[in-house]
Amino acid sequence: MAREALPHLRAASGRIVNIGSLGGMRAWAGHAHYCASKAALHSLTLSMAKAFAPQVSVNCVAPGWIELEESDAGQAAHFARKTPMRRNGCVEEVAQAVLFFASGPHFITGQLLAVDGGLGL
Repeated sequence: MAREALPHLRAASGRIVNIGSLGGMRAWAGHAHYCASKAALHSLTLSMAKAFAPQVSVNCVAPGWIELEESDAGQAAHFARKTPMRRNGCVEEVAQAVLFFASGPHFITGQLLAVDGGLGL
């Protein structure tokens, strides 16, 4: 999709914000396929940031555990205990991070922002 949109993005000094995952930054036992795919997306973000500059900035938001209505309460509590902020994230916090990359300084490119409350530390 980025390749097809690239001429339009270049003309408009556009931005690309990928949605990665803490799983692309940290290996999770039993989730090799997921972690590998997210790590590839993180690397693609860096490659696109170099290739599409200077007209297009490319960044990635990497959420940790995000509470959803259908979240398993036991797992949610487990991750909240492991997170330095002592809670899980919410959808709005991920959206705010995306909005930062979408509307903040165009000079910021090739960055991976973990929205994880410190879970990945």
